Amino acid sequence: MPVSLAASLESVLVANRGEIALRVMRTCRAHGVRTIAIYTELDRSAPHVRAADDAILVPSYLDIDAVVAAALARGATAIHPGYGFLSERAAFVRAVESAGIVFVGPSADVMEAMGRKDAAREIAVAAGVPVVPRGEDAAKDWQGPVLVKAAAGGGGKGMRIVRDEADLEEAKAAAAREARSAFGDDTLLIEKYVERGRHIEVQVVGDAHGHVVHLGERDCSIQRRHQKVLEEAPAPTITPEVRELVTSSAVALAKHVGYRNAGTVEFLLDDATGEAYFLEMNTRLQVEHPVTELVHHGIDLVFHQLLVALGHPLEIDQDAVRPHGHAIEARVYAEDSFGGFLPQAGRTSIVRWPAGARVDHALEPGQVVSTSFDPMLGKVIVHGPDRESARRALVDALDRTAILGLTTNTGFLRALVASEEFAEASIDTAWLDRHTLPTPDDELPRVFVAWVSAMLAAGTDAEQPFQSDGWRSGADPAPTIVELDRTVVVDRYTGRVDDRAVREVSAADHVLTLEIDGQLLSAVVNVQPHVAEVAYRGQRFVFERPDVFGDHAVDLSDGAIVAPMPGTVLDVRVADGDRVDAGQVLVVVEAMKMELALKAPFDGTVDHLAATTGAQVALGTTLLEVVPHE
Repeated sequence: MPVSLAASLESVLVANRGEIALRVMRTCRAHGVRTIAIYTELDRSAPHVRAADDAILVPSYLDIDAVVAAALARGATAIHPGYGFLSERAAFVRAVESAGIVFVGPSADVMEAMGRKDAAREIAVAAGVPVVPRGEDAAKDWQGPVLVKAAAGGGGKGMRIVRDEADLEEAKAAAAREARSAFGDDTLLIEKYVERGRHIEVQVVGDAHGHVVHLGERDCSIQRRHQKVLEEAPAPTITPEVRELVTSSAVALAKHVGYRNAGTVEFLLDDATGEAYFLEMNTRLQVEHPVTELVHHGIDLVFHQLLVALGHPLEIDQDAVRPHGHAIEARVYAEDSFGGFLPQAGRTSIVRWPAGARVDHALEPGQVVSTSFDPMLGKVIVHGPDRESARRALVDALDRTAILGLTTNTGFLRALVASEEFAEASIDTAWLDRHTLPTPDDELPRVFVAWVSAMLAAGTDAEQPFQSDGWRSGADPAPTIVELDRTVVVDRYTGRVDDRAVREVSAADHVLTLEIDGQLLSAVVNVQPHVAEVAYRGQRFVFERPDVFGDHAVDLSDGAIVAPMPGTVLDVRVADGDRVDAGQVLVVVEAMKMELALKAPFDGTVDHLAATTGAQVALGTTLLEVVPHE
């Protein structure tokens, strides 16, 4: 008979925020378990706070003492850490258990052992699990490429690919600096780098009674700078032999260390040799766990996490675990994928998530997104009877995803999923580092904006001609000159936008459907007095509406070095009056796991230096100016 969580679990404090906090709360609510949220001042009105039964303020999501004190103050039975923040901190586990509270995750000792890549490697060897060859010798005699990576932590932080021996020391210094900042530990590993590889991971769950099962594998090969972009289950390209190797190895490793709760064992599959190597173990729930849940109907991983944390045996039988169909997940980030993948911040205006898909998110209209937290806004996950069906469903879901007021990677994801390479499952872990996707064409989005602008100009509401809260078709159409980034002529009577034939099909609540040159297309449009936005095929396009009375003078010379993203100044390598050479690194800025070196555009002298190490800077802040030599 299935165990009732509510009978033995009164309340769970979710030590996290955003979509994962909401995800955990959803399972708790379904089983009658009370939820407690924590929040910082920045998150006082966040969705996860409103969704919880109770909430308590903490100074930081990383403050172990404060989080444990909050749990005690609210009488929490258990703490679920989600992922990120304190989810893989052994010190947090010990503090939770010392307070007499159940930690939903593995033991501190296991977390500590598996959390370090160097220690985890040795444990894997002892368990008979294949590991990637070390690259120290290759680095000494330079037989690169090699991968420099932090021994502690994960998430792609502290990792550098080095192909040229001359770059090794700089890469080690940068990786160590990043690792020290992120994990407080700058110990590095150097391994042979596999140029063409696949990232395969196996979901395992273990209980306190020595029972470990796997729930199949996921392919997470589509990455950029070691950050996952798309994930799918089951893996589309591995052989039955490799599948058996990685799943049995994952179970063997988990049993060897006495693993309890949900975890993920990650492997690198070398395309050239077909060999699979152990990479690391993530001792927590993964971001991509929904694809596993969707191909194993009825399995709720959070439920099983709570179950085994309470000491109950697993209710999963390995022989009964069979995947059904195919699932794919796309991670929606606040970043400009076609503008150097720079982090984005701002206030959303319109947020539309696709009906019919599973969407795990915590993003609403009017929400302020900052660089203070991880840039992931949500996940769009689909399931189909086979991979191609799932792929087409994801293209459609991303087409119907619209986020305005803030630039996201949704259009990039849509283009990637629609690509021939993804359809053929030929993308390896380094593909996005070798290839670029074409910048989206703004011609059709401009048609949508021009049509709406003309529609609003012909409207009857003279006081508010630029409605932002749901417009409707208004007066009879008439030829209209619309000034955007260029002049557009709209004749609604004859159905023309410049030289394109246009017929309006429907217009309501910012959703405009047009027949353009015989093709039926839809977009989400928001026209304001000085700016117009449109979400088309997931991509946000922004058209400034010129202010003829504005001052358009340019204040900065070509030598102005400005912050390309909101973030933190990590390093200032020059002083006022310094002579610099073209290409010389002047300032290093970091935001959302990305370091960006700002370089001198030409030979010159540093002037008006305003950047200071550790300072928080907004997008577009002038950091210094380089004055060219006369």
